[in-house]
Amino acid sequence: MLDRFALPLFAAPHRLVASACLRAGLSANAVTMIGAVTGLAALPTLAAQHPSWALALILVNRFLDGVDGTMTRKGVTGPTDRGAFLDTVCDFLFYAAVPLGFALAEPAVNALPAAVLLASFIGSATTFLAFAVAAAKRGMMSPTYPNKGFYYLGGLTEGTETVLLFCAMCLWPQHFASLAYGFAAACAVTTMTRLYFGVRSL
Repeated sequence: MLDRFALPLFAAPHRLVASACLRAGLSANAVTMIGAVTGLAALPTLAAQHPSWALALILVNRFLDGVDGTMTRKGVTGPTDRGAFLDTVCDFLFYAAVPLGFALAEPAVNALPAAVLLASFIGSATTFLAFAVAAAKRGMMSPTYPNKGFYYLGGLTEGTETVLLFCAMCLWPQHFASLAYGFAAACAVTTMTRLYFGVRSL
């Protein structure tokens, strides 16, 4: 829901860093992998109960996620299927890593809410990706996110909301359970609305 407003705010710094990476000879896929390694490092950091350090890793990961996309649009080859594939896989691995890190930090308290949150991610992710596959077969393009590598189906819980959730969890880890259950409910709404839109549109 907030992605369409948040993405333009970071366009200028993304372009600045993307230009620097291109001058340094880095590819967009290399930046994707650097961002993925950084984001996945939040898992052991959270498990070791260092949420402040994890917060820094999460923010770097999300910033680089915007940089690699900007690089593809500025580069010679432009967006590629390989790049879109890598970016999507790395994103979802990162989204799963953060709740798992909290669960490992305090299993007795966090394991169940983390499991519920991860299950809700499955619902929103499968409706998102399943629609993208069908939309690609029909040549459909998202009018809201035309620069994405595939049809980006929005919802109540998108990337920006998820990042804000992870930040709140790192800042107030004692409230992880409440935050997880609340966001899981919001993801359920996203799943239902995407399911409804998908069935009506295909």
